[in-house]
Amino acid sequence: MTTHRERLQACLAGETPDRIPVTLWRHFPVDDQSPENLAAATLHWQRVYDFDFVKVTPASSFCVKDWGADDVWEGHTEGTRRYVKRVVTRPEDWPHLPELTPSTPHLAGQLACLRLIKQGLDPETPVIQTVFSPLAQAKNLAGNDTLIEHLHRYPEAVMRGLEIIARSTRSFVSAALETGIDGIFYAVQHAQASLLSLEEYKTFGLPFDQTVLEPANASWLNVLHLHGRDIHFSLLSSFFFPVVNWHDRETPPNLADAQRIFKGVVCGGLRQDTLALGNSARVMEEARDAIQQTRGRRFILSTGCVVPVIASHGNLIATRERVNK
Repeated sequence: MTTHRERLQACLAGETPDRIPVTLWRHFPVDDQSPENLAAATLHWQRVYDFDFVKVTPASSFCVKDWGADDVWEGHTEGTRRYVKRVVTRPEDWPHLPELTPSTPHLAGQLACLRLIKQGLDPETPVIQTVFSPLAQAKNLAGNDTLIEHLHRYPEAVMRGLEIIARSTRSFVSAALETGIDGIFYAVQHAQASLLSLEEYKTFGLPFDQTVLEPANASWLNVLHLHGRDIHFSLLSSFFFPVVNWHDRETPPNLADAQRIFKGVVCGGLRQDTLALGNSARVMEEARDAIQQTRGRRFILSTGCVVPVIASHGNLIATRERVNK
């Protein structure tokens, strides 16, 4: 029997695996406040659905709480939390962020979570850790409006802060890979025309991304997530990711067009709303269309972002079963 690892490796090599790889991921609100509970919830999710890789999805605050940020769970359907304490309010706050190490409490907790997940899984099931870009972390430290204002008015101060965030994140990535995971899921949230121009992203985003990603360049299962709409898809040429994931049902390019641009593997095909509000027939239809667009090659069936926590078990099973047809 083909293992999850073998199936994904065949897909990444441009070969035709025994079936199309499939994976879904979600937040686990409340459970994500404890490394042990997040590990247990993630392992339960995988035991139920047997996806081809496990994406570990902590709350976005896991990487900024050691700087003093705080957030609360209020029932958002994506499982995300609202920030109630920001760390950066003035331009002069950016250069004074302390550099974090993997031994700081919340980063160390996430590393403990990864070790528990690795211990609980078959070694042939790949695991990747969510890592937020320095700009995404800066947004959570300051709030997006403050971040964008500071970028435009006080760019040197923000750049110094981003350097600190990037070095801290790079150290975490190195430590995460030492737990034996197979790669990272790198979440980029500001490569959107509505937030930053392509040139602005190349100035304020790309250099710090490259710092963070250097330890992961040798990993075989790194996934780039381009979040939002009107994304700068051309940034892919500046990275070395084998897999890209984005809201392909909501913003260009679609899967077929993306495969003409990008020679790696595209990951997506399903709307979040379909999984949350549709039925299994709609799930099957979207999956069928995605498979047609890609001809089932260089393709992982998934969604463009997290599965809403209100998604039905039946829709998740339909996603898993569609690739067996």
